[in-house]
Amino acid sequence: MKRIPLLLLLCSFAVSRAQPSMARQWNETLLDAIRTDFARPTVHARNLYHSSILMYDAWALFDGSAETFFLGKEYGGFNCRFEGILQPQNIDAARQEIMGYALFRLLMHRFENSPGAATSLANFVSLFQSYGYDTEFVSTDYSSGSYAALGNYLGEQMINFGLQDGANESLEYSNSFYEPSNPPLVLDEYQDPTGIDPNRWQPLSFDLFVDQSGNTVPVAIPSFLSPEWGSVVPFALESSALTTKNNGFDSYLYFDSPEPPLIQNSENNGIDDAYKWHFSLVAAWSAHLDPNDTTEIDISPASLGNVEINNYPNSLEEYKVFYNFMDGGDIGPGHEVNPSTNLPYTPQMVKRSDYARVLAEFWADGPDSETPPGHWFTILNYISDHPKIRKRFGGVGGEMNDLEWDVKAYLVLGGAMHDAAIATWGIKGYYDYIRPISAIRYMAGKGQSTDPSLPGFDPHGLPLIPGSIELIDASDPLAGSTAENVGQVKIYAWRGPDYIDDPRMDTAGVGWILGTRWWPYQRGTFVTPPFAGYISGHSTFSRAAAEVLTLLTGDSFFPGGMGTFDIEANEFLIFEAGPTESFTLQWATYRDASDQTSLSRIWGGIHPPIDDIPGRLIGEQVGKQAFAKAQQLFTTDTDESDTNNVNSILYPLPFEYQINLATDFQGKCIVKLYGLDGRLVLLENMELNTHSTAIDLFNIPSGLYVLKVTDEFDTIIHTQKVVKN
Repeated sequence: MKRIPLLLLLCSFAVSRAQPSMARQWNETLLDAIRTDFARPTVHARNLYHSSILMYDAWALFDGSAETFFLGKEYGGFNCRFEGILQPQNIDAARQEIMGYALFRLLMHRFENSPGAATSLANFVSLFQSYGYDTEFVSTDYSSGSYAALGNYLGEQMINFGLQDGANESLEYSNSFYEPSNPPLVLDEYQDPTGIDPNRWQPLSFDLFVDQSGNTVPVAIPSFLSPEWGSVVPFALESSALTTKNNGFDSYLYFDSPEPPLIQNSENNGIDDAYKWHFSLVAAWSAHLDPNDTTEIDISPASLGNVEINNYPNSLEEYKVFYNFMDGGDIGPGHEVNPSTNLPYTPQMVKRSDYARVLAEFWADGPDSETPPGHWFTILNYISDHPKIRKRFGGVGGEMNDLEWDVKAYLVLGGAMHDAAIATWGIKGYYDYIRPISAIRYMAGKGQSTDPSLPGFDPHGLPLIPGSIELIDASDPLAGSTAENVGQVKIYAWRGPDYIDDPRMDTAGVGWILGTRWWPYQRGTFVTPPFAGYISGHSTFSRAAAEVLTLLTGDSFFPGGMGTFDIEANEFLIFEAGPTESFTLQWATYRDASDQTSLSRIWGGIHPPIDDIPGRLIGEQVGKQAFAKAQQLFTTDTDESDTNNVNSILYPLPFEYQINLATDFQGKCIVKLYGLDGRLVLLENMELNTHSTAIDLFNIPSGLYVLKVTDEFDTIIHTQKVVKN
């Protein structure tokens, strides 16, 4: 049986590493908690992001060049005040203590109502106590110099921020305004599917709903997840990219995308209608999921991947070129050589049916999933463990230790995943676009839109495609005992969960089915995520993560030129038995893995191509903006155009009454001292005439400050964090 957490073992070789950093240990424990919580990609992108802020600020507080993001700052209308704290004798221990207490306080709060709380909270306690920390110590008064109290304070402040950041956490992230336009589709009744608005999302009605993390949810009709998420406070999204629109309530749309294609009244040849083409492609790709189909394809980087973003389609004609309607896949030409070895990638021929089914489950939100944002954290952790990784920010400069690498990488990726969720779900909530199960069943219920002279013609019907979508005649096994189905539309597709009694042994197979009984390749207790399709969250999350990992490592390729994951025959799949043979998923670049994620959602019957491409395009922008935002935090005041490049040093550190500035600069200067909350504490004009000048700070309270020295033209001479005892 598949275990999604095996993503931690993405590599096909054994990796030995030293004791992981505290940040890594908390991240792994958080991912475990997400796997047993309700499957909420938006909520968990936010959890990963908020936890990464605490990790980073605990580290940055005592770093000479980095800037905190939350502590001592105003963020999203929330002021996290900070009065400073004594410089520790042991910086590493202080960082860990602040980080441990902050994360423990936040995560114990965030997961207290989780269905997996008994296990998750025990794991948080176990990790916390393994460092010798006291769960009974809850003081937030750090004025005495207690780093544990500062950690409690930081965690408490993040909890308070989260109660007013637009997520509606205090009401369990419930919706305030959104109401579905369509009645629910009752899955076990195969009712008439035509009484809906075919352009809007339709809820699903279950006897038993099992969410993407395997939790039984005590509701028959799951609500739309997070349609108002566009109002949540982001990390790096800019107001210049924000549009406000109203479709029953105000929606906040970052990178607003064109309206998806609405169904048209086809006079004939319905395949020319963009709506019908996109959803018919999903039905056609469903035919690739038959384990008895012996068609083989090369799934190695020699033949797959390497799609340039400027080759993404825009018009319907371009979509028809980009995606292979009948055979599956896209235009990716693959890579000629592995840049790490300078050798060609070895071809790997695999049954297309095995490959497509594995992709649909590997990248899915299926049971035991850490949701798409968490998937990419496991990939980041895999990269961090790779023996060929060099932990240099952006691929340049000196190597960082594990803690510095982890906190910086987590903040960039966490910020990108959070922003991707905000951008994606804002668009989902506004456009409220239909999913394939509803669109395909609706069109099949209407009839066919290809030829008015044939039976069952309807302007909203499915287009007829020989071998894929056809009409039932009197001789057809699907005609029915009283010929009740004659003239209706049939689809050659995966036959659905009705054909699976024991998923460990059975396969549904592919065959001709009534179009009104078409199913995505999913469990019958889940079927489709409970939110609108346009745009694809998987595409946006994955492309944003791919951009982050490319920029973070300074290399578009996985370490060693290829990332891999081994698939075991008859073990990996959980929707049904399979695959029929063992093979290895392979990706040359992070973008290749991202593009594969996008295709997996089409094979899985979850998204049409029109959901995919806008998500990829937005994800690229989100990832790059997140990296740029984080880069500003990591290296403050390093723009050479704003400095004199003079040699200077401050001493002693920490100081008591005065601090000395030794510099080559001579002349008038302005000395400014700031608290970490940005408040100006001191401003003094000075004349630097000697090699070392004393700056009197006798009346300044003890604490942590930023000292900034500029010349009279505001060019920076020296800037540095300083501590007064």
